[in-house]
Amino acid sequence: MKFPRSRRPRRPLLVPAALAALAALAPAALAAVPSDLPRPGQGLNLLVVGIDSRKGVTAEEKERFRLGGKECDCTDVMMLVHVSAENDRVDVVSLPRDSLTSFPDQHRDRRTGKLHAAHQAKINGAWAEGGPAFAVETVESMTGLPVHRYLEIDFRRFMDTVDRVDGGVPICTEKALKDPSTGIDLQPGTRPVGGGEALQYVRSRKADGQMDFGRIKKQQKFVVNTLQRIRDGVLGRPGRLKDLAETLRGTGAAERGISVRELLTLAARLRDLPPDRTEFATVPVRGFNPDIAGVGSTLAWDEEGAAEVFRRLREDRPLPAADEVAPSRISAAAYRPDPGASLICP
Repeated sequence: MKFPRSRRPRRPLLVPAALAALAALAPAALAAVPSDLPRPGQGLNLLVVGIDSRKGVTAEEKERFRLGGKECDCTDVMMLVHVSAENDRVDVVSLPRDSLTSFPDQHRDRRTGKLHAAHQAKINGAWAEGGPAFAVETVESMTGLPVHRYLEIDFRRFMDTVDRVDGGVPICTEKALKDPSTGIDLQPGTRPVGGGEALQYVRSRKADGQMDFGRIKKQQKFVVNTLQRIRDGVLGRPGRLKDLAETLRGTGAAERGISVRELLTLAARLRDLPPDRTEFATVPVRGFNPDIAGVGSTLAWDEEGAAEVFRRLREDRPLPAADEVAPSRISAAAYRPDPGASLICP
């Protein structure tokens, strides 16, 4: 099924879920770290958002990594990370930034203090209008799932966290990858990247013709490779893992915000999780809606498919596999990393 391309202007994308998944690894020495992290009977849900913010990014970095342009003051990525009650599975579900939603009546704008009437909007505008708490409430309303913890990452924190991975994170490009918007220009093969180039890679949406859905696939592959590098270089070094968690978490305050201590506790709970027990999916969609005045081009979720994805998470069950997804749906099936796969291109 082929969908028309969105006509909205390009905005940068961050891949916080890749770094949220870093919490899925830790040595046994961290198992006793005290924390208030809850253990819900149907699993823990962590909302990870990427903020379109260049705060702390230098002028040289903006030019080198094509980070200019106007900030959208929004969440360019929203991903729901579900940790099973038995700590034996992690599900990561992307919520496309252009997903159409409705904001309720009488919600207060964090920027102006004014009350808004009910209106339609893109999901990535929730943070802009109401801040972290309103973003959490919007996701809970759309998915029917409780959000227990929240993690917010901007460009600076993404780059710094990747740079703390010794030797960089390898990426494989089977075909040449060139995107004039992000400046990424890679020849076929495997090469390690640092934080700035990693940001270019995960933001790239014009190199393969698949737009946002192609970009999400790149992000999922980047997660797998990042996890493998952490297993190789950080797993047995508690001090390095703590530094990584502190860089990832930052110092900002937010309602239900996850703490460094809680990240380490989560890492301890999942220290024995094998690679093939982490799976990724994107909310099933049925295409683009007609343009809406004041909102623009938006994505419509496949209501039946999305309901099934969130029902499974609510019941603490695995995401749908490829053979369980109707051909008419896009991005519903889970992507499960091959535990025997190499980071090197075949």
